[in-house]
Amino acid sequence: MKRKTIILVLLLPVVLCAQTNEELFKQGLEHRKAYKVKEGFDVFSKLMKADSSNSEYLAYGSYFYSKTGVVQKTEADQKKYYYKAEYLAKKAIKADDNNAEAHYAYAMALGRLNENASSGEKIKNSKQIKKEADRTIALNPKHSGAFHILGRWHRTIAGFSGFEKAMVNTFYGGVPPGATYEDAVKSFMSAVVNEPDFMLHLYELGVTYHEMKKDGYAKPVLEKALTLPTRNEEDLGTKKKVEELLKELKK
Repeated sequence: MKRKTIILVLLLPVVLCAQTNEELFKQGLEHRKAYKVKEGFDVFSKLMKADSSNSEYLAYGSYFYSKTGVVQKTEADQKKYYYKAEYLAKKAIKADDNNAEAHYAYAMALGRLNENASSGEKIKNSKQIKKEADRTIALNPKHSGAFHILGRWHRTIAGFSGFEKAMVNTFYGGVPPGATYEDAVKSFMSAVVNEPDFMLHLYELGVTYHEMKKDGYAKPVLEKALTLPTRNEEDLGTKKKVEELLKELKK
């Protein structure tokens, strides 16, 4: 009897640890749904320390690294988070290639790195971004984040200069089919349909209409964005950009 009691006592911490990880994961997913970046970052940092090979932990950890990088004050600090996000996403994909969130996290990290990259790096990364976003949607056809990334991808390629398009020829053998403003609009609309309360989707749709010189379409989209709640630092930054673009359109 004594021996059984000792074995149970020894096993108890293992059971509790498993339960704690499961509870933490559920909590982390709730933070993801509620756009609570700091809280989500803390939770998945703990989970990755507990199990550094779990594809789900790594994928969401990568997501929160990208999101945390956005609000860093310097470009150097932002890159640190984005490179870490890239590393975690690639590790998550290696652990489970059918993890949609892992492919999305990889595309997202590369997209963030592209914001401050040279033209050559942007073009080189864009091929992988498109591949990862497409893979995400193949695994999860309602993934709003992947549609958002595709929207940015289509708009970026569509807005390339003649020099940049010549560079695209080097990597693609020609500008990829579908890289148009119209496709960008469709992608952003899909993002909005699947996640209607996320301000950034509407802002990027408004920016796309503005670049298409369709300010009559852009204004109501941006005005709609301002009716959505601001839940974190990224939302506050997006709201400021929405207000600035609306001000410019009303001149």
